[in-house]
Amino acid sequence: MKCIFIYNPVSGNGKMAKKLDVIVKGLKEKYDVVDTYATKCAGDMTVKAREAAAEYDAIVFSGGDGSFNEVLQGVGALENPPELGYIPSGTVNDIAHTLRIPKNIKKALKIITTGRMEALDCMKVNEDRYVMYVVAAGAFTSATYTTPQASKNHIGKIAYWFEGAKRNLKFQVFDVCCECASAEVCNHTHSVLISFMNSRYVAGFGLNKKASLQDGKIEVAIVPQKENPKFFSKVGALLSVAKLFLFGYKRKKRPTKSLISAEGDRFEVEVGDDVVWNFDGEKGISGKIHIEVVPKKVRMIVPKKLKRV
Repeated sequence: MKCIFIYNPVSGNGKMAKKLDVIVKGLKEKYDVVDTYATKCAGDMTVKAREAAAEYDAIVFSGGDGSFNEVLQGVGALENPPELGYIPSGTVNDIAHTLRIPKNIKKALKIITTGRMEALDCMKVNEDRYVMYVVAAGAFTSATYTTPQASKNHIGKIAYWFEGAKRNLKFQVFDVCCECASAEVCNHTHSVLISFMNSRYVAGFGLNKKASLQDGKIEVAIVPQKENPKFFSKVGALLSVAKLFLFGYKRKKRPTKSLISAEGDRFEVEVGDDVVWNFDGEKGISGKIHIEVVPKKVRMIVPKKLKRV
């Protein structure tokens, strides 16, 4: 079997480059051929993953959630994508937390060499963009892609909250119309945050702990707000966002003042052109989107004893 290891040399303070010999040696316990490739710029991981899919049985890669998303763009449209192995080295690593893949290199390698392959759901936005675990817009969602890399390296995920507080304390209030054929969501509301989730962790928090990457469903949380909020309404929205992250998403049969929730397999979402979406921690497109589940698309090596995917 042939394997290629693709890594982001910047992520994790350059740790992967320093441990390259250890990683190659570990992968050779399972694969006959192990090649390596260091990415050179944003988007390079997507290009290389797409090219490698035709030649290799497995793509092992390292980086954060953004790197995971780049690999997904490369293999998402393929009918028979290769199996993926993941060595997390980013700041938050939400996908790794969900799949119980540790940041420790030797432990992550052991999962790749002794783990089992599982077919995982992902999401598709507007027919051509693949997303693994979160599509979100509004309060704090820009922090993951506007926070300087140097700040991430020095103080970790706390840097996201500093950046989020700086940019988002004046919450943007935007119109939302969200429709789903299998669930009642909202025909129209004003909101400060909307999040579509396909995994248990978002921004380092166990936001959606009952989720599964194999149930064919997406969970959506919308924090509503008045169109022209006054001080106490702004405070209320801030508390609602904080409550969602601290205590997690709980599916409610009916909307409340602090949360509108639903689950389904596809959604049509109308927002203004000034509303920017966050795709797996990276800056995405703006405006109206269609989002749907792609069942069991991603062939991922997970821990052998992982009970719930």
